[in-house]
Amino acid sequence: MSSKKIAVIGAGNVGGALARIWSAAGHEVKVGGRGKNQAATAGAEIVALCVPWQAAEDAVRTSGDLSGAIIIDCTNPLLPDLSGLALGTTTSAAEQISVWAAGARVVKAFNTIGAACYGNAQFGAQRADGFYCGDDASAKNSVRELIADVGLDPADVGPLRNARYLEALAMLWIDLAVNQKQGPNHGFKLLRR
Repeated sequence: MSSKKIAVIGAGNVGGALARIWSAAGHEVKVGGRGKNQAATAGAEIVALCVPWQAAEDAVRTSGDLSGAIIIDCTNPLLPDLSGLALGTTTSAAEQISVWAAGARVVKAFNTIGAACYGNAQFGAQRADGFYCGDDASAKNSVRELIADVGLDPADVGPLRNARYLEALAMLWIDLAVNQKQGPNHGFKLLRR
């Protein structure tokens, strides 16, 4: 796998963990946020959007021209009190981001398991899946490699509209972790026969 030029927008739990792991894997990573988005995205092939949902539109709009870039949408459209999703069933955060970033190739990924499990996703004999979806095969292939770099088993779940279901799955993960007080040590696996 070749080294990729990646901009990570948002340096919280998700963005910070992805930036650290991808840098260690040999990728060229710049971190944006707080007015530094355009500097980070300049020349980037891939932009990982790792901000809270309420900040997503502004983050996209302040990142410069993203036409042709791959955007990895790591967001979840959470209500501020974590009681549910602001969007769902008829659209998704990922689909909305594809409207805000017209011309970019959006892939939903890194949203169904907590950042504490990045690089640490082995649960006994099983490794948690890193689900992803999108409409551009080449973009999905690039993201697949980055999912593997983070120690998750890449699981392609189809077109971008399926982000509606990944975001609901993320809400379940968050509810278990926070509201049900089970903590971050769980993940999901697609089993096939």
